[in-house]
Amino acid sequence: MKLWLRILISAGLFVLLFLLLPWAQVRDALLKLPPGTWAFVLAGFVVGHGVGVFKWRLFVNAGRASLRVRDAVQCYAAGLFANLCLPSIVGGDVLRAAMAARFTKRPEATFLGGVIDRLTDMIAMVILIVGGGLFAHSALDGWLQGAMTAAMILGAVAVALFVPLVFRRPLAKWPRKFRRPIGRSLVALRRMLRNPGTAAVALGLSLTIQGSFVLLNAALGHAVGITVPLAVWFLVWPLAKIAGLMPISLGGLAVREATLAGLLAPFGVPFAVGVVCSLLWQTVLIVGGLIGGLAWLVLGRLRSTPLDGGDPATVVTHA
Repeated sequence: MKLWLRILISAGLFVLLFLLLPWAQVRDALLKLPPGTWAFVLAGFVVGHGVGVFKWRLFVNAGRASLRVRDAVQCYAAGLFANLCLPSIVGGDVLRAAMAARFTKRPEATFLGGVIDRLTDMIAMVILIVGGGLFAHSALDGWLQGAMTAAMILGAVAVALFVPLVFRRPLAKWPRKFRRPIGRSLVALRRMLRNPGTAAVALGLSLTIQGSFVLLNAALGHAVGITVPLAVWFLVWPLAKIAGLMPISLGGLAVREATLAGLLAPFGVPFAVGVVCSLLWQTVLIVGGLIGGLAWLVLGRLRSTPLDGGDPATVVTHA
C-alpha cells in the first residue's frame, strides 16, 4: 500500500477516534496512571529489547557472521530508533540488517537472521494467543463465549490449510511480489529445523520477551482502571500487535489502538479506556525508540563510524 494512503488511514482513524471518544473517560483514565508505573513499564520495555539483542545476534551468528556484542547493540538500537521514522517495523529491520552486514561482511547471514528473528516472534505470539484464548474463554458470557470458540476453531482450520499450501506450492506459482518474502521465510524455516537447539532457545526467548510485554501492558491497563483476567491480555494484546503489523497504516498507528479497544470491549472494558491504554504503550514505544537512537549515537561516536550504517539498498541487492 502506498505510503500516502497509509498515512491517510492512520490519520483518518485517529480523527474518528478522537471525535467519538468520551473525553471524560479519557481524562479520568489518564489521571489514574501513577508516573512510577509508566517509568516501570518503560524500564521493562528496555530490558525486554536488551534480551532481544541477544536473540537476534544468536540467529545472525548462526550464519557464521561473527557479529560482536557491541556492534549488535548498535545495530539493534538503530533499528529500534528507525521504527519511529519509517512507515513500518520492516524498515527498522532493514536498517539493522544493513548495518550488521557492513560490520560482518555477511549480508546474507544478517538478513536471514532478521527474518528468522521475526518468524520466532510471530510463532511466540501465536502461542500466546492460543493459550490466552483457552484460559480467557470462561471470562465471557453467553453468545460471546460461543463466538470465541467458533473463532478459535476457524483460526485453527485456516492455519492447518494455509501452512501446507505454503510449503507445497512451488515458488514460481506465487504472485511475483510475494515470492521474495515467502522464499526467505521458507529458507529461514529450513535453517531453524537444521539447528533445533538454537531454534528452541530463541523461541523460548521470544516467548519471554513477548510475554513480558503482555504483562507490561496489563500493568498499564490495571493502572488506568482495566480489570480483566490476565489471560485476556495474553489473548488481546498479541492480536492487536499483529493487526498493527499489517501494511495498511503508518507503523500500525490507530489500527493497533482501535483493535485493542475493540477486543477488550466484550470483556466489559469501555472503548475509550482501551484506546488510552494502547496510546500509553505507544508513548513507551516512542521514548524507547529515542533511547535506542541515543545508544546508536553514542556507540557510533565511540567507534568513530558514520551513523548511517551504509546504504541499505546496496546491501539488500547483494543479499
